[in-house]
Amino acid sequence: MSFFKKLFGNKEVVREVKERTVLSIEVGDIVEYDLEDYQVVGKLTYNSHGFEWVAYQLQHPDKTIWLSAEMDDELNVGIYKKVPTLKLQEPLPKEIIYDGKTYYFDESGVARVNGEGRGKNVNNMECKYFGYCDDEEVEFLSVEVWGTEVEVSHGYEIEEFEIKIIAGQ
Repeated sequence: MSFFKKLFGNKEVVREVKERTVLSIEVGDIVEYDLEDYQVVGKLTYNSHGFEWVAYQLQHPDKTIWLSAEMDDELNVGIYKKVPTLKLQEPLPKEIIYDGKTYYFDESGVARVNGEGRGKNVNNMECKYFGYCDDEEVEFLSVEVWGTEVEVSHGYEIEEFEIKIIAGQ
């Protein structure tokens, strides 16, 4: 054994940790939002005619929320919670009343979805999506149709600086 190897020992390989952004979060990362830590347990990447956005399933011990991120003309980030009590079916209405507020139809389309983590069960599936917004365009309803299942989520925009991302791997 060489003198330097005895002196300094074997060097451990230090793994490089990539800096994360809201568009590059991975399953296993930790996201801090509103003074609470959430583990990223699922990731869905939507693609509609070349336009792409992501939704991350964030798990806290007593709740689950979704973090949505898309780069349009600017970065849009939002927090969504599923609304299991709001039952909808196709054809969807132009207006939806939820929690005493009226939401108006804004957009719709079809997206191919790739899933990771808990989202892997929808990998390579198609879903129809519908977006609704309130009068002030501050709160939103996201409606997704997966075959015969209709899922509704309520959300609002946040600023990117409101979250902190800690790489899990």
